[in-house]
Amino acid sequence: MHIDQIHAARELLAPVMRRTPVVASRVLSELTGFDVHLKCENLQRTGSFKPRGAFNRIANLSEPERAAGVVAASAGNHAQGVAWAASELGIESTVFMPTGVPLPKLVATKAYGAHVHLIGSTVDEALVAAREFADRTGAVLVHPFDHDDVVAGQGTVGLEILDQLPDVGTIVVPTGGGGLIAGIAAAVKAIRPDVRIVGVQAASAAAWPASLAAGKPIALASMSTMADGIAVGQPGAVPFVEVAAYVDAVVTVSEDALSKALLLCLERAKLVVEPAGVAAVAALMTCTPAELGLTGPVCAVLSGGNIDPLLLTHVISHGLRAAGRFLGVHVTIADRPGALVSLLEVVRANGASVVDVIHSRTGAELAVDEVEVFLTVETRGPDNKAELLAAFDSAGYTVRLQN
Repeated sequence: MHIDQIHAARELLAPVMRRTPVVASRVLSELTGFDVHLKCENLQRTGSFKPRGAFNRIANLSEPERAAGVVAASAGNHAQGVAWAASELGIESTVFMPTGVPLPKLVATKAYGAHVHLIGSTVDEALVAAREFADRTGAVLVHPFDHDDVVAGQGTVGLEILDQLPDVGTIVVPTGGGGLIAGIAAAVKAIRPDVRIVGVQAASAAAWPASLAAGKPIALASMSTMADGIAVGQPGAVPFVEVAAYVDAVVTVSEDALSKALLLCLERAKLVVEPAGVAAVAALMTCTPAELGLTGPVCAVLSGGNIDPLLLTHVISHGLRAAGRFLGVHVTIADRPGALVSLLEVVRANGASVVDVIHSRTGAELAVDEVEVFLTVETRGPDNKAELLAAFDSAGYTVRLQN
């Protein structure tokens, strides 16, 4: 892709797209030893970077193509980007979404003006329906990442980073189908070939490492991750060319790392970011600077902030457990007055706080004079968690950790 295509996209997008802020992160800077900044695409229109590519793709359609309308398949961010862009340009849009799509994303997509059809259980199944709709009606399929205009639109993120952080040394990017990282890499390497570009995938949905090793896009047999925004089974052919040429490394992160990164953004940066959107932060938190090949300053892209409040609640709880700040334990105690108080006194004496208590006499393995207690405890961190477990042991309690 030529840099002129990305410059043209920036000029086209300038009147309608937000120039999202780049903010410093002291906690990540202290953790990595490098000056770290966050590129906040979670604050973009519709809550992600997706409208950049969608608007650039749709705005470049011919008049006959515009008249036929556009169609897309998505579980969320791309759907909203296409719906918003089409509405801005006065074009009819149709979006196919999986039946299990979170309600907030469904409502938002409809609110942006799209005709929404729920079909299948995955985005791949919805994409089949979208292709059939395009063949039947003549509507233009707007792919989420596999088109030059889409990649060029996403590449405007890279141009903004160079403007906002001119001496940037490394850019870390959440990576799914590859449109965002391909665009950023093509833009940045054309101007600053010395800048290091690192992609990040969820470990349980990582198609890029094998694909890059094979020299072509390879499909995953299966995938499962909370980061639905980067859960793509096979990289796109168009972005693959740019990624193979310009991206320096692709790393993976665990589900625990994603949860902890989301919690860090919420607590320390005061930013609501979805699991896919925090992948770059998760990499900075869990990979060593040597593993990432960091040179500073570092810019981590927050690619989106559209998260279902119910999922947010679950992920926060998961993140607290992963960070050692929530502890769930099963303890068997004697069924006599004062036994539960004695157990809870151990928690109090060690500075932890009880969140929840379940007291049961009906366990199949309990003796007639025993009770099982399940405690959820908030600790002050991993050290306090270890202290509390040691205190239970010293007091003679046999503790079974919650899985």
